[in-house]
Parts: sequence; structure tokens; C-alpha cells
Amino acid sequence: MGIDLKGRHFLTLLDYTPQEIRFLLDLAARLKALKKAGTPHRYLTGKNVALLFEKTSTRTRCAFEVAGMDLGMGVTFLDPGSSQMGKKESIPDTARVLGRMYDGIEYRGFSQQIVEELAQYAGVPVWNGLTDQFHPTQMLADLLTIEEKLGRLAGVKFTYMGDARNNMGNSLMIACAKMGLHFTACAPQALFPAQELVDKARAIAQATGGSVRLTSDVSQGVTGADVLYTDIWVSMGEPDEIWEKRIALLKPYQVNRRAMEMAGEQAIFMHCLPSFHDLKTTIAQDIYRKFGLTEMEVADQVFESPQSVVFDEAENRMHTIKAVMLATLAHPQAYQG
Repeated sequence: MGIDLKGRHFLTLLDYTPQEIRFLLDLAARLKALKKAGTPHRYLTGKNVALLFEKTSTRTRCAFEVAGMDLGMGVTFLDPGSSQMGKKESIPDTARVLGRMYDGIEYRGFSQQIVEELAQYAGVPVWNGLTDQFHPTQMLADLLTIEEKLGRLAGVKFTYMGDARNNMGNSLMIACAKMGLHFTACAPQALFPAQELVDKARAIAQATGGSVRLTSDVSQGVTGADVLYTDIWVSMGEPDEIWEKRIALLKPYQVNRRAMEMAGEQAIFMHCLPSFHDLKTTIAQDIYRKFGLTEMEVADQVFESPQSVVFDEAENRMHTIKAVMLATLAHPQAYQG
């Protein structure tokens, strides 16, 4: 029997089998080819989706909006000032109202519990655009990019450098385990992912031929890696003392030319963006004034190098999000054949 994801939520890759993830990646590749060829693919004409954003975003918002419109849908964007969610109206009540008006709901914000509560009460598919714990739509874009650049997923040596207990560290560990990659978290021990999640990932990897490794040794973590991946070191809005402590912890884990050379010529560099690799933003200039840094988690030399695939990765957010919305809002026969 073929895979049919109609009516499913998309909250974390823990909820999806490797075969279902494979289905979404193949669908995304097909939709990307249609987009590149200029072939209309308005499979969801007449449907409408709501995008709930408690956290701002460039890639996630644009990817959902363009993907929705390409599929023929109406798209409504709601920021914190545009709805009463969590203020005058509870999450369950908001979910039940929006579920009566929309065919699907995206949420980008803080607690994983909020997106799960939306899913519990909405009565329509709910998609996680990012929470503090997981970022599953980014994972599909990353997996598609790796496959496009390296020609495979299974057996790829993947190293994540930085804060390995944040939503990106958590999600990349699970995504790699699901698809048979060899995942390494290269980070200070204080920033290792939670042991419970590590145990889950290792159990998954045992069944897929992948592996999960944690190390604080940079040379051990990056040597021979096919992918070096990093993320910002501190979330916006956190106090200066957090920045100071985090910078001191993570300075040795910057993805720089030395790290790329230890990985090898075959390695690609990835980042979910935005990135602090130069002084061309107001926040980067503020960091420079306070801490004297001209670049942080990645050296500009690496970010702008031929090994960097960050903008291919960013584009693939749109194609993979399109696949998620199509697969969860329509039966396969509506778009296959």
C-alpha cells in the first residue's frame, strides 16, 4: 500500500517513519522540478491556511506563503498583534476557531506544547514552523540539500557544531538517525543534548544503519565529516551575561577554514540562517562593540566559500514545506500520476 499522509500533523520527525520522510523528500524534489520548469501545480485550489507567528522569520514565512500560493491556496498571516491567541483567547479555543475557517494551520513560536495543543483541538493538520524544542520543516530542507549535493543520505558523516541541546541540535540528531546518517554533536559537554533524546535517537539509528556520537573534541568531531553544520550561538533578546558565557564556551567550535580543512574537500557547510558571519547587520555591530567579534559561529571565509550551500538550503525550505502541506491536505491520487 502506498503512503497517504492526508490529515496528519507535522510536529516533529519523531512522529514520522523513514519511509514517510522519504516520501516527503521525493515529493519535494518533484514539486521543485515543476517550479523550475514553470509548470503550474495548483493542486490545492480552494483551500486556505493560517500562519501563526509568535516568533519572526524570513525563510519560514516566505516559504509557507509562496508554497501555499503556488499550490493555489489562500494564505493568512497572523503575528502576535493580529490575534488574541494566549491573551484573551486560550490555545484550545483559538485552534477550534481557526480549524472551522482554515484547512491547515502553521505555528512558529516558543513551546512545543503550544503546537501540540493546537494539533489536539484544531481538527485540521497543524505544522510546526519552529518551537524551542524542534524545527522539523528545516530538517526536510536540510535532508533534501544533502541528497542533492552528495547524492545520498545513508552513510553520510554529519557533524553539528555549537549548542547541541537547542531545537536545531535536537532536530538534526533525530533527522540523521531516521535516515541512516552518522550524526556527531561536537559541543561543550554542558551543551550536549538531553540524554533521553540521545537514547531515542540511538535506538532509531540502530534500526536504520546510522549512529549518534557526542564529543567535545573538535578534531575528533570534524575530521572526515561530509557535512559541517552550525547555528547561531545565542537567541535574540537574551541578556549580555548569557552572550558572554555562551561565546566563551563556543569559541573553539566555530566553523572556520581549519575545521573545513580537517573535514576535507568533499565536505559541505550548512546553516539554517540567519548567520553572524560579518558586520553587515545592526545586531552584529552591537556584538562587535560589546565583545569585539567580527564573526561568530562561522567564519565569513567559510560562509562565502564554494563549500557553502546555505542558500540552496534556504530555497529548499519552500519546496519541502510545499510537500508537507500538499501531502497532509490531499490524498496522493490528487497529485500523483
